[in-house]
Amino acid sequence: MTPDFDLFIIGGGINGCGIARDAAGRGYSVALCEMNDLASGTSSGSTKLIHGGLRYLEHYEFRLVQKALSEREVLWANAPHIIWPLRFVLPHHKGLRPAWLLRLGLFLYDHIGGRKVLPSTKTLNLQDSLPGVPLKDEFTKGFEYSDCWVNDSRLVVLNAMDAAERGAVIETRTKCAALEQKDGLWHVTLENVLSGEKAVRTARMIVNAAGPWVDKVIDIASHTASTHNVRLVQGSHIIVPKIYDHDRCYIFQNADDRIIFAIPYEQDYTLIGTTDEDYDGDPENVAITGEEITYLCMAASEYFKNPVDVSDVVWSYSAVRPLFDDGASKAQEATRDYVLRWQSEETGPPLLNIFGGKITTYRRLAEAALEKVEEKLGRKNAPWTIKAPLPGGNFPIEGFADLLNKVREKYPFLDSRQSMRLTKAYGTRLFDLLGEASRKDDLGKEFGNGLTEAEVRYLMMYEWAQTAEDIVWRRTKLGIGLTEQQIAELQAWMREENTRLNQTASA
Repeated sequence: MTPDFDLFIIGGGINGCGIARDAAGRGYSVALCEMNDLASGTSSGSTKLIHGGLRYLEHYEFRLVQKALSEREVLWANAPHIIWPLRFVLPHHKGLRPAWLLRLGLFLYDHIGGRKVLPSTKTLNLQDSLPGVPLKDEFTKGFEYSDCWVNDSRLVVLNAMDAAERGAVIETRTKCAALEQKDGLWHVTLENVLSGEKAVRTARMIVNAAGPWVDKVIDIASHTASTHNVRLVQGSHIIVPKIYDHDRCYIFQNADDRIIFAIPYEQDYTLIGTTDEDYDGDPENVAITGEEITYLCMAASEYFKNPVDVSDVVWSYSAVRPLFDDGASKAQEATRDYVLRWQSEETGPPLLNIFGGKITTYRRLAEAALEKVEEKLGRKNAPWTIKAPLPGGNFPIEGFADLLNKVREKYPFLDSRQSMRLTKAYGTRLFDLLGEASRKDDLGKEFGNGLTEAEVRYLMMYEWAQTAEDIVWRRTKLGIGLTEQQIAELQAWMREENTRLNQTASA
């Protein structure tokens, strides 16, 4: 029996989409299903950093830190529109880790990851430097080091786009309802969660990249109900009005040995996070708790002159990290590294399970997964993604300003905020989105906060956006500045547009 696909991937987060892209680029026939929207779980609930994980050095995770640090400039070069460098300020807290220990950790951070472009660490006198202005007077010394920021949900979507452009089939709002082994193949029963329609696809191999639901997929495949491989850890973040005016980020130590970040967010806000709490429940229902909000506000207020109050929070988000259960006693000590394991070594079609991982190391995880795929399916090809730009990222890392100038020259009717946001989101693909528009009216109705019909239509046609939530919280981050009524009007317009597109397709 000839299979529909070589590889069937379950899960549309960063790991699943990264593997789909790598596999499609190596010539495999690939399909991916996601029961919700792309990046609707863990992958859009991160702190949005491409980083080595400075605090992991304390847990002796040197291999993980080195691997992650070496990926920073690789990912930046491949997606310089959605990834950009940031400087992080680490104030020395006299009651916590000694300054010499912080400096030693940062020395390792600078030198074990093959850093070539990002600037190195420097010591700051916080009493006479800009980063010291928003901090309490007691913080007189600090360190400034480099990491990168990423638009996490767009990173997922761009990997899916590239996979699709290389032949992969991406199906969202489609869950894996059943897995059966028959005739040496996997028979995957798919169910569209919106229409209820079912279909069966066959594949030579399954990759289970379902994130927090990875154990559930194992149960479906093995017809059991007792699998336990992952430790679910809740991480929550709050968004408050902008606390300070400069472009640095802060990393703050806390007395409980945790750290939090304070990061400029969407021009007008500051992002504060994250928490680390064991989670017991359906990952679909994860939500920030009052205790977490209070914790983040108090932790930030320990450092900032102007306290952060619970009433300042304008938005929050939470996600569940599916960490491989290594028996660590504390949630913050559980490994963030990935683990790849075959479901069994018995004869029959293979199933590869993906546990854990960080958004920073997703590309390396995909390469490791493809090594295992090639063991089972053959067709060995050299890794190719290390110097392969993602859609819209085909310009040099120092070329963003030039690209922005080209956008502003061709579309002078865009205001400065809008042109900046759009260029950072779409890179060179922005010219496809805006086309030959010569005035603002050519972009159609504006739903608020600079979001237009032209952008929404593009996201529906090329980026699998089906609901207003997909648009305002994942494809863009414009939801904070929109009212409930504006979001409802966007949803109504998308419903009508979907009907029109379906009628056009069937005509």
